[in-house]
Amino acid sequence: MPAAATMAAAGLGLAVAGSCATVTFSSPAGRRPAGDRAAAGLPVTPDLITPDLIADSPITDDPDAAVQLPSVAAALAAVGRTLPGDIRVVVLRGDIWSALHIPDRATLKDADLTPDAMERRVAEWQAGFTWLSARADLVSVAVADGPVSGAGLQLALSCDLRVLSEDAVLSLPEASLGLVPGLGVIATLVTLVGYPTALDLCLTGRRLTALEARDVGLAQRVVPRAGLDAAADDLVAALLAAPREAAAEAKALLRAAATGRGRGRDDTLAAERAALARCLAGDPAG
Repeated sequence: MPAAATMAAAGLGLAVAGSCATVTFSSPAGRRPAGDRAAAGLPVTPDLITPDLIADSPITDDPDAAVQLPSVAAALAAVGRTLPGDIRVVVLRGDIWSALHIPDRATLKDADLTPDAMERRVAEWQAGFTWLSARADLVSVAVADGPVSGAGLQLALSCDLRVLSEDAVLSLPEASLGLVPGLGVIATLVTLVGYPTALDLCLTGRRLTALEARDVGLAQRVVPRAGLDAAADDLVAALLAAPREAAAEAKALLRAAATGRGRGRDDTLAAERAALARCLAGDPAG
């Protein structure tokens, strides 16, 4: 079907089980046509996403090329717009974490490279990432192993939580390429690791092991590669065990505190009072 073909062009599959949606990425070398994926028992996106939701892009869909950020970001944005309302957890997994890159000027040679045009394009890319943590009623989980770098790490940082294999290695090499990690995660990075460490990671491209990432707050679970899927499943089950309304209220409070929207202790206390009162009254906002 056209929608499945569109998602397959971006290397994405979408499967929904109960209140959990799983987005599975495949790098160009591992992609199969939609029919072959179904025959192999791999996830194929249901007809939730229509081709008109995927913006035209000058980036090639050459299967031998790197994973293309514009098509992936557009497909992810479409997933966010079309998820059923009863989905509470979104899991991102697959082999995209070191294959996703911000296009360079040479790749964008046929695009309008004026600052205004490029800013609009970057805004489209950001829209594919930022919804993953913006909604209070939705928790996103990145499940990654091996190298996690560049736009792939930015995608992982766009999620609320990260589960890594012990052999995962994280890095942000954008500065060495004349770029910045500008896909909407700078504030998250500074909040998680602090300004000095964030500056170090962004300017030097220093690599972090999975255990180092956990120690600085970039990962919530680190497990052997063989146990990665089980660890992710356990985390999803634990997240879904909390009542939906209480989970949404808690995430809204925590996210407001982390992003500074609470403005101060008094505002935070007021927000906590209101949220707890709604839970006790059976009238939650989430």
